[in-house]
Amino acid sequence: MKVKEIMTTDVEVTHPDETLQTAARKMRERDIGLLPVTDGDQLTGMLSDRDIILRATAEGMDPKATLGRDLMTSPVITCYADDDVRDAALVMEKNQIRRLAVLDRKEQKLVGIVSLSDIAMTGNYKLSGEVLQHVSEAVEVR
Repeated sequence: MKVKEIMTTDVEVTHPDETLQTAARKMRERDIGLLPVTDGDQLTGMLSDRDIILRATAEGMDPKATLGRDLMTSPVITCYADDDVRDAALVMEKNQIRRLAVLDRKEQKLVGIVSLSDIAMTGNYKLSGEVLQHVSEAVEVR
């Protein structure tokens, strides 16, 4: 099974110059926890609800003044729409992440998001369980 068969294609994005408040509103309106950060067609980063809470709010950053570019995670870990779902799952495991930006291989443009829950919905519970186990493992902080 290919990633393009299970990914979400209706992806909300934010611009690097949008504020955290604007990004948070988009997340609330769509009931999502992750926004790709795009500048035109270029995927430049990812911004999560955890980034806003744990990295911005906890540090006292002003959500009306702090821009997405100030907090986004970059470079972005991605996969391709024509990748096998098992390969995408391995990328998630290796990087301990629950969601991947999906790119078109030819144009290198964002075409979707694939999540651990998308993999679970395929019915391959062994694969999704393995990913969840690796994603949930404690990371040594140095």
